[in-house]
Amino acid sequence: MSSTQHFYEPRLGHGLAHDPFNAIVGPRPIGWISTRNAQGALNLAPYSFFNAFNYVPPIVGFSSIGHKDTVRNVEATGEFVWNLVTRPLAEAMNQTCAAVGPEVDEFALAGLTPVASRLVAPPRVRESPVSFECRCTQIVQLQTAAGSTVPSWLVLGEVVGVHIATCLLVDGVYDTAAAGHVLRGGGPGDYFTIGPEQLFRLFRPQ
Repeated sequence: MSSTQHFYEPRLGHGLAHDPFNAIVGPRPIGWISTRNAQGALNLAPYSFFNAFNYVPPIVGFSSIGHKDTVRNVEATGEFVWNLVTRPLAEAMNQTCAAVGPEVDEFALAGLTPVASRLVAPPRVRESPVSFECRCTQIVQLQTAAGSTVPSWLVLGEVVGVHIATCLLVDGVYDTAAAGHVLRGGGPGDYFTIGPEQLFRLFRPQ
């Protein structure tokens, strides 16, 4: 590993061909979020800033750069569903990135099937092997260190229902490698998958 380093202050620019921040904090799971607005119209959108933040109760969150339809829908209804993106669903997920109006149903746009959730109103993606039904706990507009607001909103939700394809449960353990998760990272078009070749085990000291 080279001992030389590229240093920059983000407020002054990075001076590189592509912002390295997203590439370094990754690969990241994709927040493929389905919502329903107050009138019942469906929305499905992917968010590259997504992760889990608590065990009990399980809490997940995604950050929206801009006050988009997904945030407005969660504000109005208090509910959303996270759907796992797998390699066979990557192209469909990419279709749901399209900048379309709130009247457009991204499920139909991407050829996906909405299926009723058990505990929340927004549907899940039938083709996805894992979905989390969520109730919103907090929506936080982000701020800088100086206290000025940033046009980004962090949406946190408690997972109240979990759907898992039984083929991904091996002796009661979820098989991450077999699921073929798609992860975001690297350059502007770079994605990653997880397979058994990436697996190693490391147990905590007793």
